[in-house]
Amino acid sequence: MSQLYFNPMLTPREMVEMGVFGGCYFGVEVMNTSSCDYQELFDYHFKDLDPSLYLGKTYKKKINKFNIKSGASYSHWYDQGWMHDDDPYGWFEWYCKYTMGREHEDDERQILRWQSFCGKTGRWKKRIYIRIEETKDMNVSPRIQQSLLHWGYLVNENDHEEYKESINRY
Repeated sequence: MSQLYFNPMLTPREMVEMGVFGGCYFGVEVMNTSSCDYQELFDYHFKDLDPSLYLGKTYKKKINKFNIKSGASYSHWYDQGWMHDDDPYGWFEWYCKYTMGREHEDDERQILRWQSFCGKTGRWKKRIYIRIEETKDMNVSPRIQQSLLHWGYLVNENDHEEYKESINRY
């Protein structure tokens, strides 16, 4: 794999502490099984965290940073074919394992997905800064901001300034 730009702002633990996925990411039933030792993953990333932040059975929007429900259901993601058999929970599971040092055949695809969502030219990163410019409100579109958080990205003033400079060049 060539070196791809991949630099999420948040670690998996920081994401969980901010309430990503309504606290139920690893609590939903998955469509296939994996040989992953989830306890090892939980101990590595979430030691001493309340398990209800990642093992809940129901989505709790009030624990999300933006207090809204954001994201599609697990079955939607599965039906789209976005789950790898080794990471049946999806991108966040892949990211947890990646930060633990695992190298995997799915790395390039997952990094490209991250880039297209919130990388330097990611469509949702661009979309939020367009909305911020339109409204002059850094808190606009909490659903988009929560979705960006699912990918380890937080809206911030530095990136907003970069965006403004990029549109002012023309």
